[in-house]
Formats: sequence, C-alpha cells, structure tokens
Amino acid sequence: MKLLFLLTEDWAFVSHRLPLARAARDAGAEMFVMTHLSDLRFELEREGFTIIPWEISRSSINPFREVSAFLQVIRAYRRVRPDLLFHVGLKPVAYGGLAARLCDRTASVNAIAGMGHAFTSSNRRMQLLRQVLLTLLRLALGGKNTKVVLQNDENRALLIKEGVVPLSRTTVIRGTGVNVDQFVPRPEPVGTPVVLLASRLLWEKGIGEFVEAARQLRTRSINARFVLVGKPDPENPASISEARIHEWVDSSLIEWWGHQDDMAKVLTRANIVCLPSYAEGLPRVLVEAASCGRPIVTSDIPGCHDIVRQGENGLLVPIRNPDALARAIEILISDRELRARMGARGREIVIREFDERIVIAQMLSVFKETAGARWPAFQSEVPGIRRIASSCTG
Repeated sequence: MKLLFLLTEDWAFVSHRLPLARAARDAGAEMFVMTHLSDLRFELEREGFTIIPWEISRSSINPFREVSAFLQVIRAYRRVRPDLLFHVGLKPVAYGGLAARLCDRTASVNAIAGMGHAFTSSNRRMQLLRQVLLTLLRLALGGKNTKVVLQNDENRALLIKEGVVPLSRTTVIRGTGVNVDQFVPRPEPVGTPVVLLASRLLWEKGIGEFVEAARQLRTRSINARFVLVGKPDPENPASISEARIHEWVDSSLIEWWGHQDDMAKVLTRANIVCLPSYAEGLPRVLVEAASCGRPIVTSDIPGCHDIVRQGENGLLVPIRNPDALARAIEILISDRELRARMGARGREIVIREFDERIVIAQMLSVFKETAGARWPAFQSEVPGIRRIASSCTG
C-alpha cells in the first residue's frame, strides 16, 4: 500500500511526524514524503522513504508561485497513484485536498495543527487571505473520503461553523505526542532560576510579552534568567528580526541560545517553561516540558490549556498581558516546592494522555478508518502500539 505525506518543510516532518511515518513503514506501507527540502533529504532516504521535492513557500501569496506549487502536487499524485494521502498544515491540506479530488478522488487524512497567522492577525490583507483559505478548504475537504484531524476542540468548532467540514468527518487528536523515554524528569538546575521560552521567534508566540515580563521582574529585583531558544522564521510575516533580539540581549533582559537540536537536554537546564502564545494547535514544547517535569506558564487559549491545567502542572494567563505573565512567573520563581509538585503532575498527565505511542495509535486508527480494507492491521503489527491501542480516542 502506498502512503504519501505532504508537508511544507522537511524539518517539520522530522520534528513532528517522523515517528508516525516509521510506524507506517514498519507495518508494510510504502512511504512517500513530498516536502520542501533543506538539508535532510539523505537522512529521510536512509529511513526507506521515497522523497519528492516540493518547491513551495509557506509565506508566499504570489498567485504564479502558488499555482506552480499546486501543479507539482497534481503531477506527483498522478505519478505515484497513492492509496492514502496524509496532508499536514493549511497549504498542504488545501492544495493536496484539491489535487486528491482531481486525481481519482484519493482518500485523504488532513491534519491541521493550528489556524496560522491568517487567523490570528487583524491586518486587512490577512483577513482577506483568511477568506481565501476558507474557500479553498471547503473545496479541498468536500470529498466524502476525507477525514480532518484537529488538535483542539475549538479549532474543530471553527471549521464546522465556517462550513468547511461536517462534524462526522472530523476528529481531535491532541498533538503529535512525545517520547516519554527521551524526555524524562531531571533535578532542577541550581543557581539563579532559568525561565525558558522555546519556539520559532514570532511576535505571535508572545515573545514581546515575555521580554516585558523580564523587564518588570528585573525592576522589582526578582532574580531570574530569561532565555529564548529558537530562531527567526523569515517565511512568517510575524517573525522577529535578529537585530531586535540582539537589542534585548545587549540590554541584559534576555539570553538567546539560538536554535537547539536536543530539546530534552535544553529543558533540563530550565526551572520554568513559558509560552505566552496568542494561538496554538497543541504546542509540542509544552508537552515536552511537562514530560521533563517542568512547571509551565502559558496563555489560557485552546491548545495550551489542553496540556496545562490551571494550578496543577502550571499557571494560565491572559494573552497579550505581560503584567499577568510577570506575576505568574514570580509565583513559580519564589516557590521551589510548588515547582516540584507541578512538574510531577505534568509528568503524570503526559504519560496518561500524550505518550507518543498513544498518539500514533490514534492516527493509525484514523488512517485505517479512512482507507478501509486496503489498510494493514497496524495495531497488531507495530511493536509498542498494540499494547496501548485501548487508549485510543476519537
């Protein structure tokens, strides 16, 4: 059986979807991955996947580039003739879904992690783009052999309200899971508490509020190190420039550790993990932080409050509110025992709900439901999946 994953970036595939692809491969599916390639092609080919380069830009709205990207998908689908398609992200869902309907109405599973900049920005241009995206999604997801996977209930409700897809063809799977054997609790670092924000460096991740909270706490003589991990994302219009980041560093408000590949190691260097984001699907970094036994301060928004339960494993604050953010961080800085209790509770929540094997089992069940009789009996063939299959929820 041929299964094709369509994503905009190879690094996103590796960081979020590689374990799922491995599970499908190990069960006997012939795996194809179509994505924009950076420097990971050979690594993916060593996994046994057939790689199809995709010339696409996540941020482009140039009609000629977008038509070209769409035609590339059609050509690939007609050449490969996959039995099942897995589209990840708004553009892949829109373009892949339309191509699937034109290419023998191929069955597809469509994963939307978050609604993106077009749905969070008040810019008139972004509002227009939002309407275009909704129209494309209605067309792309109109087939009866499509399934839509959202990461939180609120995003599902939005798509249903906008007439994009009926409830019967949606399901919620909360995130992509975490390897609980890799992200394990370690003792807190000693010395000045480290408050860590790890994400793409976008204004919409609440980084401006994070820096302002650091400024307020320094003014109040609260001793803490505020650390950013990540890099700017020029493909996103909300990206923060390196010049601005260096201004903050030079003012001694924050430290910037840049991009880091080993997040399990990075999280052991933090006492508190923070993500005051404006909108999310279900942020992986918070699941990783909880798995590592770290208390969290994050926004009270869909996705974030799916992993963080107020007062149990972290504190929730209103969006765009640096004052509330500073107060919540101060509470955790000043109370080591509270941090320990919240960290332990976070680890319990992850093991019960967000273990990577549980999420993979859920996704494979959706694949099987969508593909029907053509789909192998995954849960009896993939090591580690069968024993937790009973944890699956729709």
